Amino acid sequence: MTAVKATNITWHEGHVTPEERNQLLKQKGCTIWFTGLSGSGKSTIAFTLEHALVQRGRLAYVLDGDNIRHGLNKNLGFSAADREENIRRIGEVAKLFADAGVITLTSFISPYRKDRDNVRGLHEQGKMPFIEVHCATPIETCESRDPKGLYKKARAALAGGKGMGFTGVDDPYEAPLKPEVTIDATGTSPQDAAAQLIEYLEKQGIVT
Repeated sequence: MTAVKATNITWHEGHVTPEERNQLLKQKGCTIWFTGLSGSGKSTIAFTLEHALVQRGRLAYVLDGDNIRHGLNKNLGFSAADREENIRRIGEVAKLFADAGVITLTSFISPYRKDRDNVRGLHEQGKMPFIEVHCATPIETCESRDPKGLYKKARAALAGGKGMGFTGVDDPYEAPLKPEVTIDATGTSPQDAAAQLIEYLEKQGIVT
């Protein structure tokens, strides 16, 4: 748990309501949280969905794991504690984006269930929709793709007796128990996945 070090602070409530932002943007702010193994299709689907939504006149933005580590979280590594802080920070940022009325798409391995549940709880406290999308692509498919060569490095490190704490190889991935949407990218194209998610958003009244 992150210690609260700030003192003498008071929450300042604004004058614009979420409903007013929703009316302005003609959509409801929300967070769509993509989770899954490296190579499971998270980022590809997220960016495809972002493009499809913007083409429909909706404001959407992707917070991608690698991209965030170039800036906001560049001081974090891949230890369990750093992974927890990585997800805590992005959960707070996603909540701010969602509160601003943006359809926020996050693409993070986020391997630990507790960390994802904490982000869900954060959104529930703020009465903002949180949609967990499990990219449940089997590790065999992910490893055969290996777009960044990370599985190859992890297997080599493991064979050398060192290990590198890579999710799915020598570090655990805790799959969601009740995700709102499950996608196996083995036989589902990014375009089909995006269409499936847009249909879900329409049913939830987030977009019309």
